[in-house]
Amino acid sequence: MQTVISFIVIFGALVFFHELGHLVFAKRAGILCREFAIGFGPKVFTYKRAETVYTIRLLPLGGYVRMAGEDAENPDIKPGYRIGLVTDDNNLVKQIVLNNKDKYPDIRIIEVEAADLEHKLLIQGYEEGDEGELKSFRIHEEAVVVEDGVENQIAPYDRQFVSKSLGHRTMTIFAGPMMNFVLAFVIFVMIGLFQGIAVNEPRLGELTDDGSAIASGLQAGDEIQSINGNEVSTWEDVQANIQKHPGNEIEFVIKRDGQTLSIPVVPKEVEREGEKIGVIGVYAPVEKSPLKAFSYGLTETYHWTKQIFVILGQLITGGFTLDSLSGPVGIYKSTEEVAKSGIFMLMKWAGLLSINLGIMNLLPLPALDGGRLLFFLVEFLRGKPIDRQKEGIVHFIGFALLMLLMIMVTWNDIQRFFL
Repeated sequence: MQTVISFIVIFGALVFFHELGHLVFAKRAGILCREFAIGFGPKVFTYKRAETVYTIRLLPLGGYVRMAGEDAENPDIKPGYRIGLVTDDNNLVKQIVLNNKDKYPDIRIIEVEAADLEHKLLIQGYEEGDEGELKSFRIHEEAVVVEDGVENQIAPYDRQFVSKSLGHRTMTIFAGPMMNFVLAFVIFVMIGLFQGIAVNEPRLGELTDDGSAIASGLQAGDEIQSINGNEVSTWEDVQANIQKHPGNEIEFVIKRDGQTLSIPVVPKEVEREGEKIGVIGVYAPVEKSPLKAFSYGLTETYHWTKQIFVILGQLITGGFTLDSLSGPVGIYKSTEEVAKSGIFMLMKWAGLLSINLGIMNLLPLPALDGGRLLFFLVEFLRGKPIDRQKEGIVHFIGFALLMLLMIMVTWNDIQRFFL
């Protein structure tokens, strides 16, 4: 159960902040965002605030922000249609009712002559009871179309994604991966603040309850001057001297509260990577400082970003195979192992996954954020956008291929862990 909760929390947080990046910058650009969804499939939770519906869906395998202008937006109200209009105090149309008109007492029945819900925001037609005069009705920019009792807000052209400048559209799409890097940085900073940053000093950090260090009388904070007569000046020196004497007594000369003490310790013998080494159950010393935590957040984010690019390079050159990739099943199993090492390792794992998600989404592949950014680059270079229908076909094919890859990776994970 702990693994399930950890997986849901981590994966949900990564998706949430990724989609939050899209949402925030879309709203800043004035784009109508119809839905902010975590997961796919049937709705489990729904909450509407202002013009956006926030949903949690059954399958926690991603998320999306549904922005106006990405699909067919407004209903096609053709001449001859009989519709109902509900107006406000300023005589602006606030509701366009397509059926079940008898449920609205103040409705005005119109036979449509012309309608423009995107640019002019105008409906022209003949009102029931006064068919001899063609009337014009201005539409409120936040009016809703009601069909079968369901309201959908209209999307004027200036509220649609496609109407925005190339810069606004680019930032809206880039903001998703960007937020994954920001989230990773914040996670690493939190680790630095609460766990501390390891420092390379000859001083004992936290001691484990079952180690020989605590049993011999060593204490956290002891400053080590020498081990078996060998002077030490760094934590690396301390580690090297302990590891060289598995099962053999060694003498620690330490300084504690102004006093110099000599304490014998017998390192426990363990095997790592085929080699027997000594351990005494002690962690490296740490410092807790906001400045160091900030620096740690930057260096860790940079380090893991670089490492993931190295792996991508190996994938291209053949040094890293598809069989080594992991999907949701592999991530779940890895989360299970990491969770055994404590909350800070789990946080570090979340930071690494967040960076990975950000980088994967920036790859210039159709259906990913990077693929859309690539189309924006082509638009910038040629001075006009690519035909939306052609771009949609490319993204659809790319999405199908990505789903095929996901199925292959998931099958490999199932074979690796369960068969």
